[in-house]
Formats: sequence, C-alpha cells, structure tokens
Amino acid sequence: MSSLFKGTGVALVTPFEDSYQVDYNGLAKLLEYHTENGTDYLVVLGTTGESPTITREERKEILQFIKSNNPHKLPILYGIGGNDTLGVIHQIKNTDFEGVDGLLSVSPYYNKPSQAGIINHYEMIADACPVPVLLYNVPGRTASNLDVSTTLKLAEHSNIIGIKEASGNLHQCIEIASRKPQDFLLISGDDMFTVPLIGLGGIGVISVMANAFPALFKKLTHGALNGDTNLYTGALRQLSLMNSLMYKESNPTGIKQVLNEMNICRPVVRPPLLPASPELTEEIRWVLKQMHWQ
Repeated sequence: MSSLFKGTGVALVTPFEDSYQVDYNGLAKLLEYHTENGTDYLVVLGTTGESPTITREERKEILQFIKSNNPHKLPILYGIGGNDTLGVIHQIKNTDFEGVDGLLSVSPYYNKPSQAGIINHYEMIADACPVPVLLYNVPGRTASNLDVSTTLKLAEHSNIIGIKEASGNLHQCIEIASRKPQDFLLISGDDMFTVPLIGLGGIGVISVMANAFPALFKKLTHGALNGDTNLYTGALRQLSLMNSLMYKESNPTGIKQVLNEMNICRPVVRPPLLPASPELTEEIRWVLKQMHWQ
C-alpha cells in the first residue's frame, strides 16, 4: 500500500466553465498533463478541488470521469470528509469505490470536537470504508488539531494507513515520525515541508503546486527520497518563488490562475471564492517568467 501513495500526489483542481459548470474538457487536459509529466497518484475532490461547493451528483460524475480518463491507472485517493460523522458514512456507502485506492478524510471542522470525539469520528469512518483511510490534519481550516497521541491511537486501526500532515508544526511531525508504526504513512500536506518531512521518514507530498508543475515536483520528491541533494534543491528553489502566491487570495485561486496562464484550464472558482485579482495575476506572471515558464 505504501508504494501507491509514495512520491507526489496532486491535489487536483476542479476546472469550471465561466458559468460555474464543471469543465470536463479542462479536466481532461489536466489529467493528460499529469499522465505525461510523471505524477505518482491523483487526489480527487480534496480542498483544492473545491469539495465544499461540489454537489453530490457532480462528485459522482467527476470521479467517474477521472476513472475513465486515467490511461496509466494512476492510484486514486478520493476525498470524503465533513463534520457530520454519520453523513460522511452515508456518502461512503453511496460511493462506487471500484478503481479507488484510498480515502482522504479531513478532520471534522466547526463543531470543535474533543480529541476523543475525533478518534471516534475516524474509527467509525474506517470501520465503514471499503478502502484504506488516510487522515487529513489541517488546523488552519478545521479549527482543531490532531494531537500526536490522537494520530498514534488512530494508527492502531487496521484500516487507517497514514496521515496528510498540514499542521505546519515540525515538532509535531517529528513526534509522529519517531513514534508511529513503521507502515503508517506520513505525507506532507504543505509543499514547502516536503523535503524535511521526507528526511524524517515521510514518503512524499499531496501537493497544490503539482497541478501546474508535476515534473518539478517529481524531481523534488524523488530527489529527496533518493538523497539526491542537487535534484531536489534545484526544484525547491524554483517552486519557492511561487509558493506564497498560491495562498495569498486563498487556495485554489492562485493555482487556477497559474493553470490559466499555461492554457490548461480557466481561472474560475466557485463563490464565495473569487478569481485572482489583477495584482496577484501580475505577480504570478512575473514569477512564471523567473521560472522560465513564459
């Protein structure tokens, strides 16, 4: 299982038409781009895919489209999460998991459950899910953190295989890495934390910027995994120029503007998000020039 989610997983955007309908032509172009440029696996309908504004019918259609447009059969990690445990389980039971290799589930937000409540939430999901579950810790969005003890307790569950760590807390990641079961996967949820997390025993990243730069991210992750300093430092220098712009007006506003500059898909995001401002657009164009992408 660890080999399926090793390296770079791209947190796929969901392209939209100007009318806010799903742009399947843009999605097909994006998938072809990743097939050609060495992405290791696809992460479907996570935060970067604007999952909060995707209807249940659209979720089914998007997942089926990706399954049908995945010629190299890249592993698929599918996002189902929420703050209603029973609602998440209902979604799981009504999802066709054929061709899906794992479930990515964000820690419950807004309710602000206790650590015991978070453990119960994930254990109920893992018990109900027909594929392995990956935890997703992103306190900046959920208003709660998966404590080290919580992560380690959940790592004991036979159907919970790892965690996407986006806490930004390197000390917490060190604690998890040093105390986790050997086969429990530690994956970076922050592009710029990829190299240090791999140094601690992580196996890669679920990346926002890999939407636009999959080949660079392959150099970054595989360079770090293989101890090739020259390979990953060169990629890191280029990517660091762009990273802060990706979150300046919220994700995925920034990365969709980059993809628009590359003529892969439109920069349309669904409300309440807005497309990149003229100021951000100019900053992105300037950085792309520095990266020799324009």
